[in-house]
Amino acid sequence: MSELLIVGTLFLGTLLVLYALGVPVAIAMGATCVLMMLPPFGGGINFNIIAQQMLYGLNSFTLLAIPFYLLLGRLMNRIGMTQRIFDLANAMVGQFRGGIAHVNIVASMIFSGMSGLAVADAAGLGRVEYAAMRDQGYEKDISLGVTGSSAIIGPIIPPSVPIIIYAVLAEESIGQLFLGGIIPGVLIGVFLMMLVFLFVHLRGYEAGDSFDLKDFWKGLKEAVFPLLAPILIIGGILTGTFTATEAGAVAVVYTVLLGIFIYNELTLRGLFEELQYGMVETFSLTFIIGIASLYGLVALQLRLPILMAESITTFSTDPTIVMLLLVGLLLVVGTFMETIAAITILVPIFMPILEMTAIDPLHFGIVMILTLMLGLLTPPFGVILFVLEKVTDASLEEAMKAVLPYYVPILLVLLLTIFIPEIVTYPATGMMGG
Repeated sequence: MSELLIVGTLFLGTLLVLYALGVPVAIAMGATCVLMMLPPFGGGINFNIIAQQMLYGLNSFTLLAIPFYLLLGRLMNRIGMTQRIFDLANAMVGQFRGGIAHVNIVASMIFSGMSGLAVADAAGLGRVEYAAMRDQGYEKDISLGVTGSSAIIGPIIPPSVPIIIYAVLAEESIGQLFLGGIIPGVLIGVFLMMLVFLFVHLRGYEAGDSFDLKDFWKGLKEAVFPLLAPILIIGGILTGTFTATEAGAVAVVYTVLLGIFIYNELTLRGLFEELQYGMVETFSLTFIIGIASLYGLVALQLRLPILMAESITTFSTDPTIVMLLLVGLLLVVGTFMETIAAITILVPIFMPILEMTAIDPLHFGIVMILTLMLGLLTPPFGVILFVLEKVTDASLEEAMKAVLPYYVPILLVLLLTIFIPEIVTYPATGMMGG
């Protein structure tokens, strides 16, 4: 135990100190690796090992999914799918009491099948959703709370960039993890709508206009092509027509054709700009993953995963208790570390623990991402809180207070997912085989 404390404090402590000082996470991880390679902990800096590990850590066909799905989300925003999805959601549930709040959640659930990033949802749909709720007389707190909390559905319902990164590091199937996230993502949407239903009754909001089949049909016709994108992705994976990586490429081609020939809203110049931005985002993510591969190797050389696994299994070998301990750690980590960074740092450390306690990595992957989503809404480094401050007229403090009640439904879904693994495993293994 004392060895774990010393090594863990130096290895993780150095990283966290650098991160807290504002050093970019990839540079902080790299500097920590170099420090721990020096005596007395390591045998000295080996530049060949550093270069080879970073190279082969990125030499993965699966990683090609990242640029495809990042570009897909950008293109869908570019050609106006956001407003079309919002209009369809409004036609579907806008007539209920508190309808525009329900529209906010349903639109996020639909949009999540396209962007794969919570920040993309909050930045893309967030401005539209918040303005619509405020225009219909909703108080600032409920408008902020619903907009922020619904955005976290994005990385849970496929496609999802965090799921792709977890799958690469854990050597799990992207397709199975995509399917495993569907039910938890839908449950979050349903539970959020139940909380909204309670709030709108307590505050006396009136029902919206009655359901209009003509408006619904119009919204459906406008959104039919955007809705085909997630069907194309999931359907192709389920039928075995293409892998999750190939599905991203097919969806990008489909969206480009849609933007140019159907909507006439995508020019060659616009496509080039989105390719540029997508390349920058891809480079930043893959650089982090390459450094994370080195970080994981150094952790193994220091025996940190083994020491941590032995310490946890000494306390308990029950898979559920171990998972609850890991979730508790992730809840803390999520308050100060961005999701992608947390996944890249912790997955290599957690994998030996999962193996020793017979925890299904597929199940744990969705639990981990769901837990870290709370971090996006949690101060001091909740990214969605900063996005809400930028795209609305609210202060950061107002955004922090507004999202607090919405932790409850998210935590409930997290507990259900932990104690009922079939919520994750049945769709994944039942549909694709395991």
